[in-house]
Amino acid sequence: MVGPTAAGKSELSLRLARELDAEVINADSMQLYRGMDIGTGKLGVAERDDVPHHLLDIWAVTEPASVSEYQRLARTAIGDILSRGRTPLLVGGSGLYVRAAIDDLEFPGTDPALRARLEDELAAVGAAALHERLAAADPAAAAAILPSNGRRIVRALEVIELSGRPFTATLPEYASVLPTTQIGLAVPRPELDRRIAERVRRMWRDGLVDEVRALAGAGAPATGLRAGRTASRALGYAQVLRYLDGEWTQEQAQDETIAATRRFARRQESWFRRDPRVRWLPAGEPVPTTVALTAIGEHARVSG
Repeated sequence: MVGPTAAGKSELSLRLARELDAEVINADSMQLYRGMDIGTGKLGVAERDDVPHHLLDIWAVTEPASVSEYQRLARTAIGDILSRGRTPLLVGGSGLYVRAAIDDLEFPGTDPALRARLEDELAAVGAAALHERLAAADPAAAAAILPSNGRRIVRALEVIELSGRPFTATLPEYASVLPTTQIGLAVPRPELDRRIAERVRRMWRDGLVDEVRALAGAGAPATGLRAGRTASRALGYAQVLRYLDGEWTQEQAQDETIAATRRFARRQESWFRRDPRVRWLPAGEPVPTTVALTAIGEHARVSG
């Protein structure tokens, strides 16, 4: 199950998991981090009720994200769930992570010297400047990667230099390694924008600032959340860190989080809309369980 943030994936996934005798596998890259709960919209243990969830809270916030490692873990979880006669239900909005789990993706190697040079450039000129370079070399990759995500921009530029091809050209055709049915939740843009704004405000009310403060710790800047090259750039967390550093007011940090999340949701939609296998369900209101089950059955018959 895919779609943009705030589309209602988590709530529907619980209802479908009970109907399908399924176990949920997280495909949200930021929910992999321990302690990043409020800002990622992670379901609490009580909210998950009787539905087993996999690949939540597996990395420390200081650990860089690794799609190849996620691929290994996700496929292990899929195999384990299938071996017990149950259904794996992959849920999340991180497009590359979804494809890593279900498609025949092989990730290009790395060149330490090239990576070091690009990271030095990142430190010198900033993520925005490197994102402009990426946009010139591979517009599709730039559209899918946030201009603030220096780590992923560096990786895309590294792959381009190593392979001599656009980063997106290293992604294979859409072909699942296992029989897979994909449904996407589509929300009209005005409604999605409203949901995002309300979600961000609710995160603030629920204690996002305190969560970020605790993850950042009181030590040196190079410890805790600030030391995480991936986690520190997460939506909401990056903005709150700037508030804690005195760069923004709380109101500015909240407004910037809303704006950045809306931009990110548009990138998510663009990524998933390119995949012809996704069956889209209108999610302006919560999708009824029967509607989702019918779509899954129809999709499975057509693709099978």
